[in-house]
Amino acid sequence: MKKQFNHFGYNKKLKALARNLRNNSTKAEIRLWSEVLRARKMKGYTFLRQRPVLNYISDFMCKELKLIIEVDGVTHNYEKQWYKDKQRQKELEEHGFTVLRFSDDDIQKNLQGVYKDLERWIESHPPAPPSKGDYQSPQINPEN
Repeated sequence: MKKQFNHFGYNKKLKALARNLRNNSTKAEIRLWSEVLRARKMKGYTFLRQRPVLNYISDFMCKELKLIIEVDGVTHNYEKQWYKDKQRQKELEEHGFTVLRFSDDDIQKNLQGVYKDLERWIESHPPAPPSKGDYQSPQINPEN
């Protein structure tokens, strides 16, 4: 039996763990959040921190773009963690998400490059269509 998830794969069972991770973010996560993603700084899009998605907690997520950003520390260089990351990414992609990965080192030493990479990705990928529950007001032509 396949597990069902609600809006954008949100998994409320991971809410407490996500809160704990938000309160204990890495320096690279804090820098990316505060200088690039927070308060719609990235081209006006809203990003969420430590968002429970499916059976995982994404570092950052933009619902509108169905984009997940992962910040990989040194532990992601080990074969066992690399394999887990690949499995996780495959499952997220099967649910329609795009996963972009940046290393702690890239964020700390080349934040401008990370910003430009994100900006280019967003410009080349239009937002996902609204989900069933999203309301869009009708377009009214004042000349009619």
